[in-house]
Amino acid sequence: MGDLLDRAKNFVAEKLANVPKPEASVTDVDLKGVTRECVEYNAKVAVQNPYSHSLPICEISYSFKSAGREIASGKVPDPGSLKASDTTMLDVLVKTPYSILVSLARDIGTDWDIDYQLDIGLVIDLPIVGNFTIPVSTKGEIKLPTLSDIF
Repeated sequence: MGDLLDRAKNFVAEKLANVPKPEASVTDVDLKGVTRECVEYNAKVAVQNPYSHSLPICEISYSFKSAGREIASGKVPDPGSLKASDTTMLDVLVKTPYSILVSLARDIGTDWDIDYQLDIGLVIDLPIVGNFTIPVSTKGEIKLPTLSDIF
């Protein structure tokens, strides 16, 4: 009886390993706006849904790092759902306080940009499997706003 149960577990694990899963990539990170408290950046994330029905996104979490330090993090609760058999574009708003930017003066001072790493986790509710996190990571550089951008 134990042998039969082990075979059943292996069969189910093998089938779940071969189930297609949604895939995501960061397509762009741009300056969205400047306020008195922070600089806002918008990360565009393309998520491909291989299923013929829409999938709910439970939440999106992000971590924005520069010079080996986390300078912004947060979550986007209940961002909607993924379109069936299509690619969905998601916007992740990243707010970076000025106080953090001042502490990165050495990196900023040389070329007036921030070298960054953006890590995003998309938590999706897959049928049968349950909650599934799609990790997405990208590196790049963002130009900081000048006085003409602010005014």
